[in-house]
Amino acid sequence: MQTGVWSFPTMVHFGAGQIDSLPGLLTQRATDPVTGVSPRVLIVTDPGLPGLPPMKALEDTLRSGNIPFEVFSGISPNPTVPDVTAGVVAYKAFGANAIVGIGGGSAMDGAKAIALMVEHPGDLVDYDERVGGFDRIGDHHVPPMFTVPTTAGTGSEVGRATVIVDPQKSEKMVIFHPVLMPLAAIVDPNLMTSLPKGLTAATGMDALTHNVEAYLAKGYHPMADGIALEGIRLCANSLEKAVQDGNDIQARSDMAAASMMGAVAFQKGLGVTHSLAHPLSSIAGMHHGLANGILLPYAMRFNGKAVPQRFIGLAEAVGRLRPGMTGIEATEAFLDWVIALRVAIGIPNRLSEAGVTEAQVEEMIPQAFADGCHGSNPVAVTEEDLANLYREAL
Repeated sequence: MQTGVWSFPTMVHFGAGQIDSLPGLLTQRATDPVTGVSPRVLIVTDPGLPGLPPMKALEDTLRSGNIPFEVFSGISPNPTVPDVTAGVVAYKAFGANAIVGIGGGSAMDGAKAIALMVEHPGDLVDYDERVGGFDRIGDHHVPPMFTVPTTAGTGSEVGRATVIVDPQKSEKMVIFHPVLMPLAAIVDPNLMTSLPKGLTAATGMDALTHNVEAYLAKGYHPMADGIALEGIRLCANSLEKAVQDGNDIQARSDMAAASMMGAVAFQKGLGVTHSLAHPLSSIAGMHHGLANGILLPYAMRFNGKAVPQRFIGLAEAVGRLRPGMTGIEATEAFLDWVIALRVAIGIPNRLSEAGVTEAQVEEMIPQAFADGCHGSNPVAVTEEDLANLYREAL
């Protein structure tokens, strides 16, 4: 009999206009229960968001609730340890007692890491999952933290992990613990309508990849499998629509839901696509969703040879399953759909089209092999396999 430990605890305020619920949530959940001190908020974001409509909507609603705030916009597209250190300094200088992370996955990951280091000793690298960071975090307190996504991709708004680049090693580290779970996520598709087409496409491919890899990951988790398949169906119905018409609120809502569903589903695990993608960010500076979007067909053809029957579910979710299809035929049907989707939304076919070089690939291979995501891939991966997949995608 299969056994497992499953968790879906995040509070989500979902829907158009939900940004207006944030002041009440802050007052309710970030007021100190002992001293009665009201919330003072550090907004954590990237340099591109201040002045844009989503930030204006957040600032306006905080002002309407008479909640003091300060903006820290020092989070890089691939957030780094120095970004987090600067954010902790800003938090303490303002006398903040709560954090709101707004933006894409990078901003929300930065917010989580800042919240961690406000209350924890030592250096951020001490909390890397690979060196026992989970146990070091223990049951220590972190400030009340809320997330407001403006993209539909990472699902970081409902996750308990943060991914930060260690510039000393030029590699990504994963910090994971339940205390990093936001108290609430405010998911308002109105805040996503101004996202450019290219970012809508790249973040959408990230959401799709999370759901696909979670569904294929090893292990027994029928709840995650069901969520992943529905997330894939939503991507199939709405990603191209969201790219072509950013004001399509239904498409934006579907992709916002698919993004969260991917993040919930991948508690089951991810796979080889992510192990290949992570070094593309830390070494080549590539957007994570774009990296996943380019790599997905190559990685899935590799997996399809081992678990073709699982691709019947994938082909059905995207409307490409035909009566009597074998697993191998379903694999090809699903891959044909992915490739057609990429063409329709402007995702490159090759890494070289995004500026990646052979020299960078050689540097990335050992990092990809050291990455833990491929541990849950449905078929075991060797370093040679990763090298071949990089070169095929190059």
